[in-house]
Parts: sequence; C-alpha cells; structure tokens
Amino acid sequence: MNIVIRVSDATKQKMIEYYKDKLRDKQIPYTVFQAEDEDTVITMYTSGKVMFQGTSADVDANMWKAMDGQSATEEKVDTTDYYHCSSVGSDEVGTGDYFGPIVVSSAYVKKEDVSYLTELGIKDSKKLTDEKILQLAPLIAKRIKYRSIILSNKEYNERYGKDFNMNKIKAILHNKMLFQLIDEEKPTYDYIIVDEFAKEHKYYEYIQDSATIQRGITFMTKAEDKNLAVACASILSRYFFIKAFDKLCDDVQLPLPKGAGPACDEIGKELVEKYGKEKLGEVAKLNFLNTGRILRTLII
Repeated sequence: MNIVIRVSDATKQKMIEYYKDKLRDKQIPYTVFQAEDEDTVITMYTSGKVMFQGTSADVDANMWKAMDGQSATEEKVDTTDYYHCSSVGSDEVGTGDYFGPIVVSSAYVKKEDVSYLTELGIKDSKKLTDEKILQLAPLIAKRIKYRSIILSNKEYNERYGKDFNMNKIKAILHNKMLFQLIDEEKPTYDYIIVDEFAKEHKYYEYIQDSATIQRGITFMTKAEDKNLAVACASILSRYFFIKAFDKLCDDVQLPLPKGAGPACDEIGKELVEKYGKEKLGEVAKLNFLNTGRILRTLII
C-alpha cells in the first residue's frame, strides 16, 4: 500500500524529530529522510510530500494527517514514477509449468540504467521468445545486481501440502531473494515492487514465520510492464528456468513440454513407463491435475 500526503512545515519538523532514531542509512535524491517504523517505510521529499509504504501505511499517514489538520491531503501515486526510478523488483516463472522448477529472481535497477535497458527492449519475459531471453539475460546480468533461487520439483513436492500452497511458497521465495539482495548490496532505491499474486496482508501472513522479512513492498498488477526491475527479474528468472528445463530434458532423455496441457500427460505417461511413477516426484509438480490423469488416480 502506498499513500502520499502533503504536510505543513511545522508538521515536517515534528516528523523529522519523531523518526530521527528510525532513519535508514541511505542517501536518496530530493528527500529529507527515509525511515522505517515497524512495517512502514516513510519517505519525506523536499517538495513537502511524504510517502508511506507498507502494510500499515494508511494508519501512519492518517496519524500525521490528523496532527496536521486540514492542510494534509492524500494524493494518488502516479504509476509512471515506477518506471523512471531506482527500484528493486522481483518476479517468478515456472509456477504454471507441470515440468521444470520454480525460479524467483530479484533485481536492482538504478535510474541511470533505465535508458540502456529500455533500448535493449526489456519487457515482461512472457512477451519474449526463449531465443530472445537467452540473448538478453547475460546483458542484463552484466549491468545490474540480482539474486536468483531455483526450487526443484522434488523440493516443491516436499513442501507443498495443507500448510504450504503455491502462493505461500512463492511468497517465501520472493521474500528470501528481496531481503538477500537488499541486505547484501544495500542499494539506494525509490521502490521495492512485486507483481501482485496475493493481497498484501496475505503475503505477509505467508512469510510471518521467516527469520528475516523484507518490508516496504509495493504490490501491483502487471508490474512487469510498469517497472524495469520487475521486468529484468522476469527475464533472469526465465533464463535460469530455460537452462534448468533443458538440463531436465537431457537427464530424462524426453522432450518435456512446457505448460500443463495434454502434451504433458502424454510425455508424463512415457516417463512413468520408462522410470516408474516415483520419477514424477523429481520432475513434475504432483499437485497438478496432470498427475491424476497420468496415473489414472488422484494424487493431492
């Protein structure tokens, strides 16, 4: 959740005093300060605007609006700000594929890299061919900082169950990569952006037991089209997915199809005949309906 308010000079001084012990050690252009209070990131700009990002953004913003009186007005955040900015974004691939792993990447794009990446034609990986992904990903990797994690289907099947659905697994992986990138690289950014696959409160509920939690995330739909960091993360994730998928095909010596259509059922039957049904647990996501069709029984 993002909320922006404008406050009076008197309230600005009160906020500076209030957040002085919660300041982030970052130098962001055109800002007075950036602070983190519980699960809310507060950024005060020299223009007089103050942005609140996080689960309790509305609570914190309303507190200062009430203190400031009628002079505080809420404003909508222009989505174009998410493109021409310094940002950290994350995205995943493989969650809709019966065969192949899940890959989550987080990427840091500096504002000065925006024009270079735009000229490369960076966009959502789903809109690019595999050939283009293989061409672009190495160029991106040389230019920006990123972190990626590959979750094999064996690991996925071990985790998936009553308390671990697909979205929870995705949330845990996103949180892990975002925290690792920001903790290790200590980037200066305007936003942390995740393509919304779950409502904000549910996302944080999924990761509440994690040892480390990255806060201050902006969740938005179709984020790959609005933010270059997410688009880069999408391409990098797709790149590692393609590499892992091709290796998987070589290992089982079968042309595994992407997606989860009827072709997966046919190849799945060949795989079981060749290696036994236990092999499915290593190369496929067993909770998909394909498994029941392949084995002629339901496996949940």
